[in-house]
Amino acid sequence: MRFLGIGDSCDLGALYLRLLAEGHEAKVHVANPLCHGTLAGLVPRVDDWKAELDWLKAAGTDGIILFENVAERRGALQDQLRREGFHVIGGSAYGDRLENDRGHAQEILRGIGLSICPVTAFSDRAKAIQFLRERPGRYVLKFNAAYETYVGQLADGRDVLAFLTGLPPQGEEESFILMEHVDGVEMGVGAYFDGEKFLSPACLDWEHKRFFPGDLGELTGEMGTIVTYERTARFHALTLGRMEGLLRDGGYCGYINLNTIVNEQGIWPLEFTCRFGYPGYAILDPLQRTRWSALFHALVTRSMERFETHPGFSAGVVLSTPPFPYQRPDIDVPVGLPVICDEALNDDDRRHLHFGEVGMQNGQLVTSGAYGWTMVVTGTGSSIADAQARANRLAARITIPNVRYRLDIGNRLIAGDFARVEALGLVAN
Repeated sequence: MRFLGIGDSCDLGALYLRLLAEGHEAKVHVANPLCHGTLAGLVPRVDDWKAELDWLKAAGTDGIILFENVAERRGALQDQLRREGFHVIGGSAYGDRLENDRGHAQEILRGIGLSICPVTAFSDRAKAIQFLRERPGRYVLKFNAAYETYVGQLADGRDVLAFLTGLPPQGEEESFILMEHVDGVEMGVGAYFDGEKFLSPACLDWEHKRFFPGDLGELTGEMGTIVTYERTARFHALTLGRMEGLLRDGGYCGYINLNTIVNEQGIWPLEFTCRFGYPGYAILDPLQRTRWSALFHALVTRSMERFETHPGFSAGVVLSTPPFPYQRPDIDVPVGLPVICDEALNDDDRRHLHFGEVGMQNGQLVTSGAYGWTMVVTGTGSSIADAQARANRLAARITIPNVRYRLDIGNRLIAGDFARVEALGLVAN
């Protein structure tokens, strides 16, 4: 098969390596110049992805375009390519709006019968500041089409007000929402959609977004996650499964995730991820028995109802290096530092290494890229504790200057959050 990846920063590098190892052809276009070193020497690179379309189309249903991320008009571009007869996995213009327009997404979720947290949308900071002064409370501030988020800690909202007042403008025409805070367990549900239907099983995930152990520090893209394909049908049916008709009408094809808060009062949806989640896809990899190539072929041909998975849990730990959680050139740090794996690693160990921002330089694996997402290490097990222990043991066998990662991925679930979710009857088929 032939695969053409299109993105800004080569987010799906570990996936391209899997496809190449299976014997397929893969090429990738990386739009961000700061990321041109990512997977350099490991995955073939193309400067002009449009010049590869004839090569791809000649493969018929064995030629697939993979869009990595949501960006301006990239969903509309996917829709156009599908109309031209290309097989595209990623999202759609409809998916872009679900992810980027948070207020709109909340109205969609309300329309399919979910209980949403009270949300107010703004495009004027002065009005938002007045709102906070008149309605003191604990809020979550989220910007549209940007990753800037602040989770309020104070019951009267003084910290959100101060954050919003001091934060530099987030673009020329910024827009954002204020969502009332809800206590509970944060969990997500994700599934592959083939343009007509969801493939089963769905997955459940519990992300850890704070930089430091104990959920302290900056909100990063993600520091690690616990995932499973077991006992996921009920939660999917109550939440993401209700989107099937809307996604079909919106021309969506790819992976989609819905993040929520659950508690004894119900399920409170927060936001969509309408693309491959990073590092989520890498953490799911060791639980998927069906090969990526077969899964993708089934998505574009709509020829599969269910794919094969392993039981149990997968724990993923992000190994980051400076400038993470920021980016170059905002912070001047070197790249090209050595990434050294224990020479005693066996083939199974290496399957649990998912390269991120690394490249090959003079025969040595080195750090690269704009963000410091160096690699993801996974471990699997019949319990969350077993999966966590295996991931942590493997992470300790990787040597990278200034590497940082969390050793507590899954601790809150082990301490009681997973039992709470089970008691709510949400982990069931």
